[in-house]
Amino acid sequence: MGLRELRTVLVANRGEIAVRVIRTLKAMGIRAVAVYSDADASARHVAEADLAVAIGPAPARDSYLNIEAVVDAAVRTGAHAVHPGYGFLAENADFAAALASAGVTFIGPPVAAVRTMGDKIAAKATVSQFGVPVVPGVARPGLTDAELIEAAAEIGYPVLVKPSAGGGGKGMRLVERAEDLPPALAGARREAAAAFGDDTLFLERFVLRPRHIEVQILADTYGNVVHLGERECSLQRRHQKVIEEAPSPLLDPTTRARIGAAACDTARSVDYTGAGTVEFIVSADRPDEFFFMEMNTRLQVEHPVTEMVTGWDLVEWQVRIAAGEKLTAGQGDITINGHAIEARVYAEDPAHGFLPTGGDVLDLVEPHRHGVRIDSGLSAGMVVGSEYDPLLAKVIAHGADRTAALRALDRALADTAILGVVTNIDFARFLLADADVAAGRLDTGLLDRRAGDFTAPAPSDEHFIAAACYRWLRLWPGPGADLWEIPSGWRLGVHAPVSVRLRAGDRTDHVHITGTPTDAAARIEDGESRSLQAHLAGSELVVTLDGVRTAYTVAVADHHIWLAGGGGTVVLEEVREAPVRPDDAHSGDAELTSPMPGSVVAVGVDDGAEITAGTVVVTVEAMKMEHALTAPVDGVVELLVAVNEQVKVGQPLARITANTKG
Repeated sequence: MGLRELRTVLVANRGEIAVRVIRTLKAMGIRAVAVYSDADASARHVAEADLAVAIGPAPARDSYLNIEAVVDAAVRTGAHAVHPGYGFLAENADFAAALASAGVTFIGPPVAAVRTMGDKIAAKATVSQFGVPVVPGVARPGLTDAELIEAAAEIGYPVLVKPSAGGGGKGMRLVERAEDLPPALAGARREAAAAFGDDTLFLERFVLRPRHIEVQILADTYGNVVHLGERECSLQRRHQKVIEEAPSPLLDPTTRARIGAAACDTARSVDYTGAGTVEFIVSADRPDEFFFMEMNTRLQVEHPVTEMVTGWDLVEWQVRIAAGEKLTAGQGDITINGHAIEARVYAEDPAHGFLPTGGDVLDLVEPHRHGVRIDSGLSAGMVVGSEYDPLLAKVIAHGADRTAALRALDRALADTAILGVVTNIDFARFLLADADVAAGRLDTGLLDRRAGDFTAPAPSDEHFIAAACYRWLRLWPGPGADLWEIPSGWRLGVHAPVSVRLRAGDRTDHVHITGTPTDAAARIEDGESRSLQAHLAGSELVVTLDGVRTAYTVAVADHHIWLAGGGGTVVLEEVREAPVRPDDAHSGDAELTSPMPGSVVAVGVDDGAEITAGTVVVTVEAMKMEHALTAPVDGVVELLVAVNEQVKVGQPLARITANTKG
C-alpha cells in the first residue's frame, strides 16, 4: 500500500497523543478517525477528528483496551491503518495481529518484534547476539527464587529485581543485602502477577547513580535504520518520567555515536520497522559505559524534544514507513540543532504526596512564544476524571543551548495554567531551578530526593487583593444605577468598604476596598492602604496596585477563585462569614472528605459502628492510586457514600461523632 492509498487512519488512543497524531494526519491530507469511551464523548480529540466512533464505557478495559471494539471501529469506518499512540494497545502484539487479520495496517513494527521486545528476558538475549551491551545479571525463563538468590551472590549486591513482562516500575525492587532478597522476590512476584498476569523475574546488577538515556530510531522496510540522537530521561518519580531533554548533557560525541550505533543494532536484531526507542542505563560515574535496558516498540511520550532538535516529524514518518516509503536520509544527513526540554503536566498535587487531582477545566492559558510547543488534550469546559492516566499536556521549549532551553521552559510553564485543576506545574519549575538540574548533574534518584523539599507557592498580598477585586467588580451595576447600589463605599459619614474574606492554606484575611474602579483603595485587615485601579472584561482582570500593572485570567467555581497571571497560578477560597458557636468549638467530631476525585473502592466499617482512631473507614481510588481515609478520633461513624460511588474532591464521605466518655 502506498501513501496515496492510505486515505483514512484510525487513532486508537485518547488525550494529548490522539490530538497530536490527528494534527499530523490532517497536515498529510489523511482523514483522521477517533475512538472514544463514554467518559470522553466531549473530549478534544473527538472534536478535532474528522470522524469519531464510540467504543464502550469509561473503564479502559471496556473501551480503549477492547481489541474487538477498536478493530470493529476501524473496519466500519473504512480505515486503511491504525495508529496506536502510546499506552493502551500500542505494544500489544495480539492487537497488531487482529488488525492484520482484518486487513488493516498497524502503524508500528512487525508482530514478532513486538513480542520479542515485550519480553525483557527474550529482548536481552536477542540484542546480546548483536553485540549490544546488557547489564550483568541473570535472565532466563522460569527462574526460581532459589536460583535467583544463588545468582545474586555471584552478581554482587546491590541487585535490581525486575519482572520480565510489563513496565512502569511495577514489580521492580532494589535489594542491597542478601537477607532482604527473599521477601523482595515474593513481593515482586505478587505485584508482577497482578499487573501483567506473569510473575517471571530476573536480576540485574544495580548501576550506581544511574542515568536513563534513550535513543530514537527509525527503520524502513528496505533495511535502512537511522537514529535521531538521544534523550535524557533521568528526572523521574518512582520510575515515571517528569522532565526529558535532548540531547543528553552527559554524553561526549564519541559515546553519542557508540550508543546510537547500539540502538540501530538493537532494531536490526528483530528486523524492526517504524519508530522505536531503545533505552539504556548509564552510570553517572562511568558515562562511557552504557547497558541496554529495553526497547519501546512505539512512539514515546517525550518524542517532541527529538522533533524539535532534528526537525523530523516522527508521526509522519511512522505513517510513511507503514505505507511502504523509504527513508529519505542516511545517518550522516541527520543533525542535532540546539537543545530541547519538555515538562509533563500531570493532574496531581505535589504538595500533598502527589495525590491525583481532577475537576472541571474552567479555563486554559497557554504560552505563545517562539520556540515553545504545547501538546495537549485539554479544552475549556472538559472534565478531568479519574478513569485514565493523569498526564494532561506537555510543555516543550527549544533554545540555542541547554541554558537557553531551561530558561525558555521555565518561562513557558509560568505562562501555562489549567484553571480548575491542581497540577504539578509549580513542582516542575522547582526542579528546573535546582542547582544540579541546571548543571546537568542528573540521576534517576534526584527527583525523589528533592520531592520532600517542595512547598506550593503561597498566594501573596497582591493575589488576595486581586481576588477580592474580582468579587468587588462583579458587584458594580450598569449605567443609571442608584447611588446606594454602587459599591464605592460612599456614605454621608465614614466610608463603608466592600469586604471580602479569603482563605489560602493556613492564611485567612479580609480585604477591604473603597472607591471606584479608576480610583480605589485596598487594604488587608488593618494594614496599609494601597492605591488600586482595576478593569474586568469577561475572565480577564487587570489590576494596577501602587502603580504596578498585572493581568490575570480568572475563573470561579465552588467559592474558589483561580488566578492565572503574574508568573504563576494560585487559588483562593472565598469564605462566607458565619456565626461562632462556642458549644461546637471543642466537640471533637470529625468529617472525612475525599482528597481527590475518584471512586469508592472499599468501605471498611458498617454504618453506625463504634470505631477507634486509626480505623480505615473509606478507601478512594483515582488514576491507579488508592487512598485510605482513617478515623482521627474514637466515635460512632455515619457513612455518606457506598462502594462504586463516584466522588468529588472535598466531598464528605463519612462523619464521626466523637465519644464523650471519659
